[in-house]
Amino acid sequence: LLDEATAAGEAASMMHALRSREQVKANVSKLFVDENIFPQTLAVLHTRMDCHDIEIVVGDYKQFDGGENFFGAIIQYPNSNGSIEDYRGFVEKAHGAGCKVAVATDLMALTLLTPPGEWGADIAFGSTQRFGIPMFFGGPSAAFFATRDEYKRSMPGRIIGISKDVNGRQALRMALQTREQHIKRDKATSNVCTAQALLATMASFYAVYHGPEGLKGIARRIHSHAVQVARELEGMGFKQVNGQYFDTLKIELAPKVSVQDIRDNAEARSINLRYFPTGEIGISIDETTNCQRMQELLGVFAMAVGSSKAFLFECAEPQQAALCEELVRKTDFLQHETFNRYHTETELMRYIKRLERKDISLAHSMISLGSCTMKLNSASSMLPLGLAALQRVHPYAPVEQAAGYLQLIDELESMLAEITGFAGVSLQPNSGAAGEFTGLIIIRSYLESIEQGHRKIVLIPASAHGTNPASAVQAGFTPVTVACDERGNVDMDDLARKAQEHAHDLAGYMITYPSTHGIFEADIREMCRIIHENE
Repeated sequence: LLDEATAAGEAASMMHALRSREQVKANVSKLFVDENIFPQTLAVLHTRMDCHDIEIVVGDYKQFDGGENFFGAIIQYPNSNGSIEDYRGFVEKAHGAGCKVAVATDLMALTLLTPPGEWGADIAFGSTQRFGIPMFFGGPSAAFFATRDEYKRSMPGRIIGISKDVNGRQALRMALQTREQHIKRDKATSNVCTAQALLATMASFYAVYHGPEGLKGIARRIHSHAVQVARELEGMGFKQVNGQYFDTLKIELAPKVSVQDIRDNAEARSINLRYFPTGEIGISIDETTNCQRMQELLGVFAMAVGSSKAFLFECAEPQQAALCEELVRKTDFLQHETFNRYHTETELMRYIKRLERKDISLAHSMISLGSCTMKLNSASSMLPLGLAALQRVHPYAPVEQAAGYLQLIDELESMLAEITGFAGVSLQPNSGAAGEFTGLIIIRSYLESIEQGHRKIVLIPASAHGTNPASAVQAGFTPVTVACDERGNVDMDDLARKAQEHAHDLAGYMITYPSTHGIFEADIREMCRIIHENE
C-alpha cells in the first residue's frame, strides 16, 4: 500500500465492511483508536472516516470497555512513545464485543517481538521504510498489510497468487481480482491500484539479502544500543519511562535540567530529538546509528548535568535484551527458500538480473500499459536520489535543516501550478488514486462550506479507470456512469441528460484527460460547460 497512515485508513474501512449483519442493522459506526498512535495516522483516519460518518473515539486502550457500538479498534505496537504494550487482554475484550482489531506495527521490531497475529489481532499494517529505504524527508516508502485468511476477499490492493500456466508450470499471477477497482469499480474494496511497487520491491530485496538471521542481528544491535543508552542516562539521573521498548526511549529529565539545555547541546552536534509537550524527550535509534553517534548523544545529556565522563561503546556484541519473555518472538519467519540463499552481493545481483530478464522495460520496447506507467525518468534525473544529503533528512527535522528540500517543493509546486493553470498545488497524494481522493474531498469540503453538502452525485464516464468510481465512494459520493460511444468517447447527449437529471444533487464530474485510451476528447470544453450549468 501507499504508507502506514493510509494503510490505517484501509484497515478501518475493511473492518467497517466486515461488520456482522446485526451490526449493520444496528448501524454500529464507532472506531476506537488508542491515544498513543502516531499523530499523522490519526489525522488520516479522521479524513477518511469523516467521509462516511464514522465516529472516531480516541482513548487509553486500558480503559476500553468493549461497548457494543464499536466495529473496530486500531492500536500501535510499539506505540508512538516507544513503549511495547501487552495487548492480549484488550484484544480478547474487543473480540468479545464483536470488535475487530488492527495493529500498526514495525517490521524490524517484529523480528524480535511476538507478532500481532499470535495474540489475536485481525489485521497488521505498517511501513516498510525500516527495510533499507532512506527517509527522504518523509518521501515514498511502501506500506504492508496483512490479515487472516478468512478476510482475504475484503483486503485492499493487489494480491499475487500461485497458479499454473498452459504447460502446467508453476506461475505467479494476479489473484482474487474480482474485489478490485478495475473490475468492481464503485463496489471495490478500495481505490488502491499500483501502490508503491518500486519501494516494495526494494524493501523485499533488503529482506532477501539479509534473510531472517541477518534481520534479527540488525534488530538485536538496534535494541542493544537502546538498552545501553537507557542505562547510561539512568546513571546520570535521568529516567527512562517505557517499561518495555525496542528502539525508542522516553526520557524524563534529571533535576535542574531543562529541555532547552538538551536541545541546544543536541542541535549543536546535529542531533535531532523528539520533544514532548509534557517535557519528556524521545530518542529513537536505528541501524544507521553508530557507536560514535551514541557517544555524542550521551555527551549531550552529560553536559546538561555537568558531567565530563567519556563514553566508550562496545558495539561488537549485543547487550542483554531488556524485553520480558512474554513479548519475545518464538516463531520463525521468512522461511521461503528465496530469503535463505542470496546473502552475498554477487548472488543477489544475479538473482535480480534473472528476474529482470523476465520483465519488460524501456530497454526492450515502449511500455504499453496506460498513463500511469508511461512516465519516463531520465538517468540524470535519478542520480540525485543516491545523495546522502537527500536521503537522510528526517520528515520531522527542523525546517532550517531542510531549506533545500523546501526550495525543491516550492519550485515544483510553482511549475505544476503554471502547467495546470491553477492557483495552488498539493504534493501530498502519493499515487494517482490518492490524488483523485484528494480532489474529491476538496470538492466535498467546498460544497459543505457553501451549504451545499447535500450534493453527492459524481458523474463518471464508463471508459474511466476503475479507481475513479472507487475513489468517489471512498470520498462519500455516489458515482453515476455516463455512457460512451463505440470509440470510447463520452456520449455528450447522455452527459447532458444525466447532468440535468441530477442537477439538484450534482457535486462534480471526473474525467481522465487524455482518456484511458489516449485521446484528448475534442468536447472537453462543452463537458465543463454542461457540468457548470447544472451545479
